Amino acid sequence: MKLNEIKDNEGARKERIRVGRGIGSGKGKTAGRGQKGQKSRSGVAIKGFEGGQMPLHMRLPKRGFNNPFGKDYAEVNIGQVQKLVDNKKLDAKKTVDHEALKAAGVARGGKDGVRLLAKGDLTAKLTFNVAGASKGAVAAVEKAGGKVDIIDKGKPEHEKKAERREANKAKKAG
Repeated sequence: MKLNEIKDNEGARKERIRVGRGIGSGKGKTAGRGQKGQKSRSGVAIKGFEGGQMPLHMRLPKRGFNNPFGKDYAEVNIGQVQKLVDNKKLDAKKTVDHEALKAAGVARGGKDGVRLLAKGDLTAKLTFNVAGASKGAVAAVEKAGGKVDIIDKGKPEHEKKAERREANKAKKAG
């Protein structure tokens, strides 16, 4: 094979159809749009429109709730951490935190930090510095001789506002 012999696979490049170019082209006159009606005109965007009938997405009931104060944690199981220590991707002598777990490729996402969960076994003596941990995970880490430090990122904004409101009421009353 030479450079001048390189070409695309058959059907890789498709020529566009030139519509409205006479009856002999097969796409002349109405340009494949049929006759009359809203869809034969340009500038039509009627996705989900059902001719005036209540559209399906409006007929179906709404479900669920999106909590504006919900936390986004990267969930990491202690079994995964043990595998990383065994594969020498995580140093057992250093503190295991969000950055270390992210660098090892376990903690994906989690803008509010890492939450440690108890799935799996832990044998290495590790010190964790995480945003949250389940009771089982804390017990498993302490059983292995390690320690879990939970970062206190402070109270959420809505709790702070509620406290300020209560303090202001107390000041006005007393």
